[in-house]
Amino acid sequence: MTGNSDKAPKKIKEKKQTPQERLEAMRYNHMMYGPTEGELKNVPKKTDFGASFLKHPKFQSLTTAFKNGTAFKFDITANGKIFTIDTDGSHISFDGKVLFYTRPLNKYEDNLLLDRAVAIQLQATDAVVHLVFAVLRSFPELGEPQLLYLHHKFYHGTATLESGAADQGSNLLIGPYKHNKTHERTKY
Repeated sequence: MTGNSDKAPKKIKEKKQTPQERLEAMRYNHMMYGPTEGELKNVPKKTDFGASFLKHPKFQSLTTAFKNGTAFKFDITANGKIFTIDTDGSHISFDGKVLFYTRPLNKYEDNLLLDRAVAIQLQATDAVVHLVFAVLRSFPELGEPQLLYLHHKFYHGTATLESGAADQGSNLLIGPYKHNKTHERTKY
C-alpha cells in the first residue's frame, strides 16, 4: 500500500489575477464600454460661496452702512492672515483695495460696479471670493449673481473676467440697487 485512498485528490487552484493584469483589463473595458455606475467619478461638492459672510453680524452691518452711505470697518482672519474689509458708503474695500463701488443712477438708486482688475488680482484668495458673492447676494434687487467661480477664476457668463477686461475696461456693471442715503435738499 503505497497511496492513502482515504484522502480526496488535490484540487488544482486557479491562478488569481495580478494587479497589473487587473489594471490592463479595466483599461480595456473602459476603452470599449466606458465606466460602470460604481466607477463614475464623484461630482465635486458645490460650495455655497458667500454663505459664511451673509449670516455674520459684521457683514450685515457693512452692507447696511454701504446702503446708508456711512462708514464701517472690520477685520477677518483667513489662512493665518488678517484682512480688513471696510466701506465709506460709496465703495467696499478688501485690504485697502476697492472691490465694489457705486455711481448714482437716480435719486433712489445707485449702480453697483465691480473693479475687474482688483477681482482678478485677488481671485485666488478665498475670503475675496466669499465677499464678492456675499455682496452680490445681499442685494435682492440684483437677482441671481451674474458671476461664477470655477477653477480659481471668476467668470462673467461664459468668459473669464480677464477676457472682458481688455475690451470693456476694468469697470463691470453689476446693476442698480436701492439705497437709503439722505440727499441734501436745497431750500428755495
